[in-house]
Amino acid sequence: MADKDDLALCIRMLEAAGIIDYNGHCSIRAPGGFYINIGSETRSTLTADGICTADFDGNVIEGAGKPPLEFHLHAGIYKARPEVNAVVHAHPKWSTYLTMTGTDYLPVFAQGSLVYPMPLLDTPESINSVEMSDRLNAVLGDSSAALMKSHGAVTVGADITEAFVLINYLEENAERQYRAMQIGTPYAFSEDECAAAAKKLSNPKLFQRTWDHFAAKLPA
Repeated sequence: MADKDDLALCIRMLEAAGIIDYNGHCSIRAPGGFYINIGSETRSTLTADGICTADFDGNVIEGAGKPPLEFHLHAGIYKARPEVNAVVHAHPKWSTYLTMTGTDYLPVFAQGSLVYPMPLLDTPESINSVEMSDRLNAVLGDSSAALMKSHGAVTVGADITEAFVLINYLEENAERQYRAMQIGTPYAFSEDECAAAAKKLSNPKLFQRTWDHFAAKLPA
């Protein structure tokens, strides 16, 4: 079972990958609420001490600080999606470029197709209220990822490994799409090709291998 150390490692890896910077937050479902990084903590050096436990109203159950103001994003998803055990929210640049220009996210490589079709929350507002959380959930539905116009992205998973891997796949796909658009019209996977990719790549062992790849790149 994932714990605070896993969550802290996830956030450090996302910071090193340029997906989370001084903002962004990740969480894991916990008894009575969820583990989440304390909003004021530095993401690049985060440890388990920088994780708090919050209930679904944002009250701190345990920890030395408060959750981020967008805790509603996590609480709302956990209440609406009992199968979700981890949430990642970040402000990655390549996928945000697409939303800033009204460009649809296209499945341009196999891993990126795992989060396609990509729903879009058509507002840059922060998810800092129950009302905004409800709007996001209405857009997210039962998908594993969503983009937020001129804001960022969210991924969910059965565990923190899956949520971490999916946001990396999402952002790499967006970068490949953006760069290909500078040359011409990128090839987008067909529905059958997306289905074949999902069958092959939606695999906990492959997700773990991707996690281990990023973990090995951090300083010892």
